Amino acid sequence: MALRVVILDRDGVINRDRDDYVKSADEWIPEAGAIEAIARLKAAGIWVGIATNQSGLARGLFSTADLDAMHQKLRHLVREQGHEVDAIAHCFHLPDAKCPCRKPEPGLLAQLQTLYGRPFVSHETCMVGDTQKDLLAAAAFGLPAILVRTGKGAKTLESHAIKNPVFDSLKHWVDSLAL
Repeated sequence: MALRVVILDRDGVINRDRDDYVKSADEWIPEAGAIEAIARLKAAGIWVGIATNQSGLARGLFSTADLDAMHQKLRHLVREQGHEVDAIAHCFHLPDAKCPCRKPEPGLLAQLQTLYGRPFVSHETCMVGDTQKDLLAAAAFGLPAILVRTGKGAKTLESHAIKNPVFDSLKHWVDSLAL
């Protein structure tokens, strides 16, 4: 597969996830090797988008300014590696809102495709996530997906019959690519 587009989940893939939600830039801590992995994807000419459920906004656990600060930190760390994240799409709705952009629905992927400017091609695009919701969103959009064991990935493997490729982390998946 000649990758042109990679869609990443945020919490649990790029940064450490927390059961009590990542609520600030201080709590936003990258997974080992994740920032460098994003930089390697970008260095290979791959468009990188992030699709993230952020119901902590609707729950009042953090503000839009806090979310922006988390994303600024992410962008800054990638920029320090000489690259830029292409796009970040987030859904702030609660799970019971039945929002079409909240994963496992594919709305965030549709938003990212619009920002990409042309249709995602399944053999050139891949999503990387740590939950069943990520895998289902990718499947609903007709895209292949990778599961990582970081974040909720190990728990996802225990509780679901996963047929997707599985890697220890984003870094390990990127290491496996011929970039």
